[in-house]
Amino acid sequence: MNTQFLKDNFEKTFNEPAFDTFFSPGRINIIGEHTDYNGGHVFPCAISLGTYAAYGSRSDKQISVCSGNMNDDVVTFAIGDTSLEKDPDHKWINYFKGMIAYVQEETKPLDHGFNLYVWGNLPYGAGLSSSASIEMLIGKVLTEEFNLSVDPVRMAQLGQKTENEFIGLSSGIMDQFAVNMGKKDHAIFLDCASLKYKYLPLNLGDYEIIIMSTNKKHTLADSAYNDRVRECQEATKKLQQKLKIEHLGDINEETLDEYSYLINDETLLKRARHAVSENQRTIKATEAMMDKDLEKLGRLINASHVSLHFDYEVTGKELDTLAETAWRQDGVLCARMIGGGFGGSAIAIVKEDKAKEFEEKVGAVYEEKIGYAASFYEAKIVDGTHKL
Repeated sequence: MNTQFLKDNFEKTFNEPAFDTFFSPGRINIIGEHTDYNGGHVFPCAISLGTYAAYGSRSDKQISVCSGNMNDDVVTFAIGDTSLEKDPDHKWINYFKGMIAYVQEETKPLDHGFNLYVWGNLPYGAGLSSSASIEMLIGKVLTEEFNLSVDPVRMAQLGQKTENEFIGLSSGIMDQFAVNMGKKDHAIFLDCASLKYKYLPLNLGDYEIIIMSTNKKHTLADSAYNDRVRECQEATKKLQQKLKIEHLGDINEETLDEYSYLINDETLLKRARHAVSENQRTIKATEAMMDKDLEKLGRLINASHVSLHFDYEVTGKELDTLAETAWRQDGVLCARMIGGGFGGSAIAIVKEDKAKEFEEKVGAVYEEKIGYAASFYEAKIVDGTHKL
């Protein structure tokens, strides 16, 4: 990305030069879907697609944000210390406002305003965590430009708080953690209950990761995402009649099977079964990665999609078409949906020399079955949110 593009657009919008530029990545998750809010493990990494910003200081107490992805729409609001309110007309600005409010609560009131030009190349609605990318971007802008001290893990928690309390989505910590803590060529093995984590090299040999976007927009806050969270909480509550657990991530499949009579509800049992089995798959997948057993890693990733389809019921025709078509192609190790589901994206791990053929064949089947084209992106694994 040429930072001059950001600086030129900043100057065109605000009639003055920009001070600094920033980048905040999106994320993919190798395995461990819908486990973060269930106290389980995840295995995400930051990707080279993301959100960029150019920053300039102001002498007053106003903040102006221009989005290059929203027809250069400019929204201006007062710093408001910690009393920032949601904007019903410009929903995209609420991710900025929530973070600004919570960072001020955590540190101190901002003593001056600023201008920000923002542009991103994450496909909108693709489930690659554009919201967490924005949240961690504004967090980095605030800490760098106002000399604020916020631990990077705590910043991820403030991003989650923005999603949960300001936006109204009952999401876990994975997205913000992966975006802020990403490391080039590594995935993060994260225990979402304890926040203990370690970096593991993403050694895929002659394979590469391809992102497959359904191009079906999904808005998690308006979807069944919160329903899944509630269903898992209900299942956990039923198990707590006999088990001393906080989350579904605290048990394995054998324990769930023994105590399944406490749940005794088809839907809740399916949701619990996914959360528990996906957590165990994630642990096994990281072990397979360390053992350089790519075949086993691939089988576990495929199994993740099957569980998300049948037990968690968050895939849908578009994601199933991508994953199931991918499985049938030469040189494919594995494929599965990623993110919240109900649209968005899937990933496939494909032999590098088969990538072009893979995209053509999967793309043709998808367009024939769904009626419009999918998009394909190569995923480079990069560092987390940083100043350029």
